[in-house]
Amino acid sequence: MQPRARKTPSFRPCRLLFSVLAVTLAPAVAHAEQARIAIAANFIGPAKELIAAYTKKTGDTIIPSFGSSGQFVVQIEHGAGYDAFLSADEAKPARLIQDGYGVRASRFTYAIGKLALWSPTPGLPASEATLRAASFQHIALCNPDLAPYGAAAVAALKALGVYQSLQPRFVMGMDISQAYQFVQSGNAELGFVALSQLHAHPVGTVWLLPQFLYPPIRQDAVLLTNGAHNHAAQAFLSYLKSPEALTIITAYGYATP
Repeated sequence: MQPRARKTPSFRPCRLLFSVLAVTLAPAVAHAEQARIAIAANFIGPAKELIAAYTKKTGDTIIPSFGSSGQFVVQIEHGAGYDAFLSADEAKPARLIQDGYGVRASRFTYAIGKLALWSPTPGLPASEATLRAASFQHIALCNPDLAPYGAAAVAALKALGVYQSLQPRFVMGMDISQAYQFVQSGNAELGFVALSQLHAHPVGTVWLLPQFLYPPIRQDAVLLTNGAHNHAAQAFLSYLKSPEALTIITAYGYATP
């Protein structure tokens, strides 16, 4: 009697499952992209929230670099591989477009910044009276040649008529983050920062400078020519205009167009 042939186990259901998973997951993997974005230092807080929300929605990877807007312009002009730029002003993106580094139709204002004077020093309240009394040794601000918030601080001090008298007391940061750190560390008793940096309610007093003391800080974004065909860069800039993104931006104290 011939032995009965053993049946080979069928793996067809498993193959089918793997095929379904491959078809289901392939579009997400194929369309997920990454973009490198240069972001002004004053926008660190909201940018991190925005990137997290955008990534959750799309699966794209956004690689941010934070720093001085002026330094970013120099880097971009020297070939840095950024796909988009979120500046702290409107002049620098306009310059990049004029010089052929930015996509002309892509520029828009994503936030309008507010300048604040912050003092964590007891007995030294952040106020116009404190600036006029000059009863402090050091006051922090960022480099006005590189950082728009530094230029706004200088404009405000000149409008108040105290720029010349206070200039010897300046502690100058390369960007607004460094100016904030000078105050936080005690290297300056008070300093000019972006209102958005005070989102976490630091110890001390804050004076929100009246808007008439300095030119509006219109912060513009631009798609760079390096990222002209980068889907993630384009989509992230579009996301910045969405109601969800605007809610996050205004929560940090910015105005929006």
